Amino acid sequence: MSLSVCSTQVDVTGRELAEHGRTAFPVACYYDDLAKESVPWHWHTELEAVVVTEGEAVIAVDFERCRAKAGEGFFINSGVLHGCWNVDASACRFHSVVFHPRLVGGNMDSIFWDHYLRPILENTSLKSIILKPELPWHRDILNSVEACWQSCVREAPGYEFAVRNALSQIIFQIAAHAGGPAGPASPRALRDDTRIKQMLQYIQAHYSEEISLEQIAESAAVSESECLRCFRSTIGTTPIQYLKLYRLQRAAELLKNTAERIVDIGVQCGFQDMSYFAKAFRSVYGCAPTEFRRKENV
Repeated sequence: MSLSVCSTQVDVTGRELAEHGRTAFPVACYYDDLAKESVPWHWHTELEAVVVTEGEAVIAVDFERCRAKAGEGFFINSGVLHGCWNVDASACRFHSVVFHPRLVGGNMDSIFWDHYLRPILENTSLKSIILKPELPWHRDILNSVEACWQSCVREAPGYEFAVRNALSQIIFQIAAHAGGPAGPASPRALRDDTRIKQMLQYIQAHYSEEISLEQIAESAAVSESECLRCFRSTIGTTPIQYLKLYRLQRAAELLKNTAERIVDIGVQCGFQDMSYFAKAFRSVYGCAPTEFRRKENV
């Protein structure tokens, strides 16, 4: 099956570990419920297109945060750091399609790659697009995303052609309207992108340990004040707050997927004080770790 529940796992660079689809057919379709689990900061070489089917989602891409409500959607370019969560803990679901450019472009010397994929992939100012059905070309993309998603659900004979055709329509619309020549990203934006990925790499590799703001800053060879500025401008929070949220996300995954003792999970995720772990967990997930595990395993 090409359809599955989204569960984002990242490596120490923040790059997503999941293989989307398979080598011969590199596309995967997911259904996400942000009320159950947000999409943490990550990046992948594949392109991604999403239709929100219920509620409203916050999409964070580098320096910007946007919202997309039911009927709207968004596109994420290759290699772009991004995350997603619901609004005010309300219900939010969406259908997402993640695919490698070669499924549409073929070989890098093909006309499809040169005329349509390259202008998108090499446009450093094209990080993402919030898709609004009021715009005809946005509506065409949203319809193509849903057509691709439904084809993967049904897997009728020859559905691979329908999927590739829908993805080709998405690429055509983006290349025609947003993938033209663009100036290079500013040196500061490129520098911040590199630095934030280095600091996220450090946090995700050492979150179980006691780590300080100074250590996070040193991982990217910047001052503590520059570290704070970079996190606030890119992710919208402080490094220490991000560290806490990342630890809690990992703890939630272990509570759902293992039978380890809660105290061991807390320590493994960097919480030495169990009362603080329980309080912090409740502030994010609305219940204690014990109750969370019980609800998730019903």
